[in-house]
Amino acid sequence: MNFIYDLHHTMMSQKLILVYQGDFTQESTKSILAMAERNLDSSGEESSIKRKVFNVMVEALQNIVKHSDELVDGEIRSHAAIFLIGKEADRYRIMSGNPIRKANIAGLKDKLDRINALDKDGLKDLYKEIIKNTTISDKGGAGLGFVDMARKSGEKLEFEFPELSSEYCFFCLKVNVPRAE
Repeated sequence: MNFIYDLHHTMMSQKLILVYQGDFTQESTKSILAMAERNLDSSGEESSIKRKVFNVMVEALQNIVKHSDELVDGEIRSHAAIFLIGKEADRYRIMSGNPIRKANIAGLKDKLDRINALDKDGLKDLYKEIIKNTTISDKGGAGLGFVDMARKSGEKLEFEFPELSSEYCFFCLKVNVPRAE
């Protein structure tokens, strides 16, 4: 039973205000967004900051729903992922993690590195370029969501790919949204 206290202690020390772990569907995503919106509304946060946080949350959740690879471990199949929001004095931290096949990492890392190499104007230009020149499928894949997260946050996207198995890694993404404009 100590794990309950340990989890609570970790959440408090990390200043986490919302954590969801499990399979992500459109329905669970709607529920997460509704809970987060209520939390932001009750906090008295400035509306411009709330909009940025909400926008980044939507993009991060859509990334999980659309791009999480099914983790196959013997007979067990899972799309289990995690989504967290932390609130600190100077920023919100929107974090997500989901399984990804190792074969898909290089392309994703290239997109993220390209986005992180750009300044505000470069991100704006890339956003326009993607909108104008890309046919976006139902699954997405053009990187528009990542560009939008970088634009809304005004900060670099932080990411890692810890290894899960010989075939999979866990894509960890953190986006910081400053609480002051």
